Amino acid sequence: MSVRPTASAPSLRPYLAADLPLLYEIRLSAIEELTADDYDDSQRRAWAEAASDEDVLEKILKGGLSIVALRDGAAVGFAVLTGNRIDQLYVHPAVARTGVADALLDAIEKLAAARKLTALEVDASDTAKPLFDKRGYVAQRRNTVAYEDAWLGNTRMKKALPAGPPQ
Repeated sequence: MSVRPTASAPSLRPYLAADLPLLYEIRLSAIEELTADDYDDSQRRAWAEAASDEDVLEKILKGGLSIVALRDGAAVGFAVLTGNRIDQLYVHPAVARTGVADALLDAIEKLAAARKLTALEVDASDTAKPLFDKRGYVAQRRNTVAYEDAWLGNTRMKKALPAGPPQ
């Protein structure tokens, strides 16, 4: 049995415009490499094609609260909070299951609570659903999303956030 060494927690910072090309590549690599057990080739190709517009990603990153995870000074993942929704959460395949997604979600959840949000929602891919399950998100409903001629399933999940200290 192979065990990955425990990696140090990533550092986190806000999104910068200069991050866009690398975050674009991280998102495509994650879709293509990390989802193979849950989606077939045609589904992954359709998803990657739908995610291949860098301008759309830029609008998402600028439109929400966007956090970038870094290891050794290089971006390795990112998450976007838009309203009460986790809109994006992607990590580079080389750092999958090393705590990067958990660190991003810890930050998103703390920022959401600081904004006095009472709950967070996410449409979790089948690949990401176990992570959200582990973190206390509860499945609300199953969704089917059409990308070109392919259909992909995901799950709407919700997590109640702890109330802040009394004022």
